[in-house]
Amino acid sequence: MKPRNKRLALAGGVVLAVAAIAALVLNAFQSNLVFFYSPSQIAANEAPQGRTFRIGGMVEEGTVKRDGLDVSFVVTDTAKTIPVRYQGILPDLFKEGKGVVAQGQLRDGVFVAKEVLAKHDENYMPPEAAEALKRAQQGKSQIGESVVQQGATGGGSR
Repeated sequence: MKPRNKRLALAGGVVLAVAAIAALVLNAFQSNLVFFYSPSQIAANEAPQGRTFRIGGMVEEGTVKRDGLDVSFVVTDTAKTIPVRYQGILPDLFKEGKGVVAQGQLRDGVFVAKEVLAKHDENYMPPEAAEALKRAQQGKSQIGESVVQQGATGGGSR
């Protein structure tokens, strides 16, 4: 084999090796990517079925039920609610009415969590959860304003 052909074969081998490594890294990144969804997005069927993702919001008051290590509670963004099941020890800061982010999968309308994260201090809420709560509040206020406007203009039926 000529020296020129050896260099071309070596260069081609290096390019193929780099391409294979890049493909493996991108595939690993894609399979480990976890998206965040609010209860409103899950109720609107925007969350993936059968894939791991995160849900965040507030733990609704009066919904935490414990049976040994089995815990069920409801997460809300003040507009929609999603029931959550978890088996394990909850973080010390987990409380009703406080922020929570859970990672797991949606099964038959119930979010089955593999990991539950509670907020860190009195002022902290995960940015995704804070944004979801803000969007839900804006949606509720827009609905309330339209109802008030319909009542003021006589839009209701009697």
